[in-house]
Amino acid sequence: MSGDASRRIARGGAASALLLMSLTTWAAAQAPPKLSNVDLCNGRNRSSPMPQIAGCTAIIKSEANNAKVLAIAYNNRGNAFTGLGEYELAIRDYDQSIKNNPNYAKPFNNRGVAYRKKGEYDRAIQDFDAALAIDPNYADAFANRAEIYLKKGDYSHALKDFDEAIRLQPNVGLVWNERCWARAVTGDLQAAMADCNEAIRLEPKAADTFDSRGFTYLKSAQWESAIADYNSALQLEPKLASALYGRGFAKLKKGDRSGNADIAAAKSVDKNIATEFAGYGLK
Repeated sequence: MSGDASRRIARGGAASALLLMSLTTWAAAQAPPKLSNVDLCNGRNRSSPMPQIAGCTAIIKSEANNAKVLAIAYNNRGNAFTGLGEYELAIRDYDQSIKNNPNYAKPFNNRGVAYRKKGEYDRAIQDFDAALAIDPNYADAFANRAEIYLKKGDYSHALKDFDEAIRLQPNVGLVWNERCWARAVTGDLQAAMADCNEAIRLEPKAADTFDSRGFTYLKSAQWESAIADYNSALQLEPKLASALYGRGFAKLKKGDRSGNADIAAAKSVDKNIATEFAGYGLK
């Protein structure tokens, strides 16, 4: 389900830190006793985004004449700001990264993620397009662009991009999960089920994977199987609105009035969840 309130699309683009040769060389020259600014900028300290911001800021101040190092540092600091929800600061850093190295695909992708989180979908697509123009084999950019198409209801383009992302990076369960969802919405239920099964094999502890397969069972009118998967999803994430609503819907279809409690709980998390399901033909 594409609504952020009911399903969490977890892909952050290149939210993990990047370790490129130029920064590796720089780190070797410094030989600090503990975590260097490069280690921090590359996200070695996971306690919060703040150490990454501090490390990248130090590099930006010390490497003013090295455009490639600056591009990496600005990109990584932008990732940290994105992690804090400071999207304007993140976009400003991605702008600087691109200015220092216009052929660096990652800040285009990551800026697209920031614009997506701001709800500026068309602007995000422009950045994913730019990232893929630089690196046509950039799996994350395909997956991120596919998620935008999902939000826009453009399932044909979403599926094409998910196909490419899976071809390039076949071991990411999240992408199989999102393609499962898109296929289920469009009625390709057998293919959706195969995708969901693969997503669960790759990420058996992700609530969204069971939620997507539950939705696929729901579309197939297999109420018991849907309920079982929604139970699994809710064990992992008790307030997942789409799983609460889907389980309630399946219960009511079986004549179990306790489904009303699930639907009420789902609406308390996401007031638009009933409209969302109705849009998928589930009324």
